[in-house]
Amino acid sequence: MNRKRHTTLRTSEEDIEVVRHSPATPQTQASAYRLAFADEEFLTSEDLRGMRFQLEYLKVESRLREAGINSTVVLFGGARIPEPGKPAWAAKTETAKKNLEANAKYYTEARRFAQLASRTAEATGYTDYVVVTGGGPGVMEAGNRGAADVGAPSIGLNIVLPHEQAPNIYVTPQFSFNFHYFATRKIHFLVRARAVAIFPGGFGTLDEFFETVTLIQTGRMERIPLLLFGASFWSRVLNLEALAEEGTISPDDLHLFTIVDTADEAWEIVRKTYNLPQTEV
Repeated sequence: MNRKRHTTLRTSEEDIEVVRHSPATPQTQASAYRLAFADEEFLTSEDLRGMRFQLEYLKVESRLREAGINSTVVLFGGARIPEPGKPAWAAKTETAKKNLEANAKYYTEARRFAQLASRTAEATGYTDYVVVTGGGPGVMEAGNRGAADVGAPSIGLNIVLPHEQAPNIYVTPQFSFNFHYFATRKIHFLVRARAVAIFPGGFGTLDEFFETVTLIQTGRMERIPLLLFGASFWSRVLNLEALAEEGTISPDDLHLFTIVDTADEAWEIVRKTYNLPQTEV
């Protein structure tokens, strides 16, 4: 919902229409004649990369600010984790299929965690603790679906990938954003985050976890609940204790995150951190 400010000057939309109906001459057909802000070739040129970063940041920032969204609860996790009872569509081996379907329990936990966050968001008029995910399938779908279960809006921050994809159907359409740059997308994941929940996933999920924990460790981001779902999964995938033993991180750094197994356990940590009321779902 774009609220237009009254102006006595001509708008850019009006001038685009004028140019569109200009007489067809060699001059008006030349790329040089296109209005700069309506010239796709110019806007996607190498010279305007910095401007495109700014535009990606500003578009989402202005839409969320206009909606009054001050803070979020972020869910990261694997796109390949199926809903319980559904086949593991991305499995390439029988072992992978078996493990992905066993990890479907995290779809359920992500969905419930999002329900709990969204009930709290409801009490704020959906200005705080609004659920945000990467907008795709798997754990991301579960997060947006959990918000939809309780009638709450949620945000999806998609990114253009080489293979065909679309936002999951549970993202609130007015908050379904799409990115070209991972960097600007990461800013919007964390700039409003009051809690970050990391569910089992692959390289992207690991990247998002390490990005978050590094920002907290270095003091570039305030310390917030950083929740790793799945003790059995993460104990096999990560051995951060080894880093502490080698001296490359501090032993205290192992306390920057908390390993949990259930949504209720995780939300209780968030609730106590911010002294929030009990949430019923």
